[in-house]
Amino acid sequence: MGTGKIILTSSFTRGIIGQAVFAALGIAFINVIRAALGLEATLEPGVVFGALISVIGFLLGAGVFTDWIKWIGGQKTPLRHGTPAGKPEWSRYLNVDYNHKVIGIQYGITSVIILLVGGIFAITFRLELAQPGMQFLDNDAYNTLFSGHGIVMIASILLGVGAMVNYLVPLMIGAPDMAFPRLNAFSYWVAVPSAILILAGMAVGGWDTGWVAYPPLSLRAPLGVQLFLLGFYMNGFSSIAGAINLLVTVATMRAKGMSLFRMPIFVWAAIATALIQFTATQTVGVSLTMAVAERVIGLNFFDPVGGGNPLLYQHLFWFYSHPVVYVFVLPGLGVISELLPVFSRKPLFGYKWIALSSLGIALLGFLVWAHHMFVAGMPNSLRYAFMLSTMFVAIPTGVKFFSWVGTMWEGKLSFETPMLFVLGAISVFLIGGVTGPILANVPTDLHLHDTYWIVGHFHATMFGGFIFPFFAALYYWFPKITGRMYKESLGKLHFWLMTPAFWVMSLGQMSAGIMGMRRRIADYDPALGVANTQMLVTIAGLVIGWSVLIMVYNLVSSARSQEMAAMNPWRSRSPEWQIPSPVPEFNYDVPFEVVGDPYDYGLSDSEYIRMMPAPSGD
Repeated sequence: MGTGKIILTSSFTRGIIGQAVFAALGIAFINVIRAALGLEATLEPGVVFGALISVIGFLLGAGVFTDWIKWIGGQKTPLRHGTPAGKPEWSRYLNVDYNHKVIGIQYGITSVIILLVGGIFAITFRLELAQPGMQFLDNDAYNTLFSGHGIVMIASILLGVGAMVNYLVPLMIGAPDMAFPRLNAFSYWVAVPSAILILAGMAVGGWDTGWVAYPPLSLRAPLGVQLFLLGFYMNGFSSIAGAINLLVTVATMRAKGMSLFRMPIFVWAAIATALIQFTATQTVGVSLTMAVAERVIGLNFFDPVGGGNPLLYQHLFWFYSHPVVYVFVLPGLGVISELLPVFSRKPLFGYKWIALSSLGIALLGFLVWAHHMFVAGMPNSLRYAFMLSTMFVAIPTGVKFFSWVGTMWEGKLSFETPMLFVLGAISVFLIGGVTGPILANVPTDLHLHDTYWIVGHFHATMFGGFIFPFFAALYYWFPKITGRMYKESLGKLHFWLMTPAFWVMSLGQMSAGIMGMRRRIADYDPALGVANTQMLVTIAGLVIGWSVLIMVYNLVSSARSQEMAAMNPWRSRSPEWQIPSPVPEFNYDVPFEVVGDPYDYGLSDSEYIRMMPAPSGD
């Protein structure tokens, strides 16, 4: 079968066609109903209904529901494994597949693609901000680009989390797959039409609300905000389904002898992440549903003109959206804790404390949401309470920092590309960490809120907590995924371009914030004195963008032409490195038993896993 035909008949292509067809049918259906009822023709109700059912159309076209529909009809639906007959291996990544490794790679590739899209948005409006005055964007275009950048990058990070969790957790606990393979496929494929809705919103007027979509502004924004809200809402199904699957998998499918405190530390991070996704996502779903309903059918929740309360939206939104910061960060911190012992050749210092600190961060994340609202108006008693609870988050986070330093202390450190990105992550996350308590403190937050200080702090938290660790993970597990090594020289070039550039960008943003530069604005007064800083930040952003393109080139070209990797190039004790690369279809042809601790590097006669004897043929 030719390449073109494979692509044209793939789940992606069929899904996009299904989404377009169902969107058109939904719009037509609503307009017919309105005409029959004698109502005037308006665009928004039809678009909203069409967008909702377009997600179903995508999933039907892609074939995500096929097995479930057959099962309802009484047909047998055995799980399909391996590459379909007559098709190349790469075709699996364009189609619905139930293997957790394929799904993890699908998440990862989609994440990097969307990351590049969000980066293009950022570079575009950064060029606008490089000098005072309006250069080539107008206010509406600027607002749409920075709003799109925010939500697209968040979508990219969520997909990146899905990539690491789906690919790694079953391998690390000795499972052949996730507990619910079809639900696992659903959790990825429902995220795709959600991202399409968000991007489509930029093409039908965009939105000028930022990624938070606060009412009453979002109630009066262009039509694009509806597609953004619906795409955001639909993406929640991906988070909830993935979280359920992860928790059940870890609870029921661990290898023999793998007690909770013998699990790889990344699995603890994945558990904490899943608990947040499973419990908090419904809250933001409620706020998004209420905002959509208020625009479409006239219910009043947030518009003060009709007696609504816009602060209600903020409470519902941030009750989810602050914990979701730890959905981004906890897997990244898990990667740091996973890789440091490998490249330090020492046991992980304070393993149990790190494991429990992940749960502590997840719990405290639910108790701090209102620090985003100090300037919105609340009694001082509540301000003090949320100020203190926010300060407490530093305790479990500090546990991780002290553990990382203790792990490296007097270790035999080596500085391959994954280790460099781990060290870069620690340095960048530290910038985000030490600037956080300043914003948790009410007096300083009242002064710095809605300035570029927030922008610099948030980017340091996201880059240090996820982007740098994600890149470390890509380089570290690249030999496991592909069976080949990446080009080390290009990997180090990526690091040495990106890390200093990010320091300049983040510190420059915070410096501009102290000078009074407001965020979410397209222009600024030259008398403010931040023009040179803005130029430096823009140049740093361009350097970061080029460094990421170097990484993409490195990984794509190395997967096709680079030398074959050794089975365990990092001398890791983790179970996934004890089997061939790429990993066999069912992971472990021979099961293993856990007989020791996972991070006893440098200790003689220490054993973590022992392969069990293969069953006899009798």
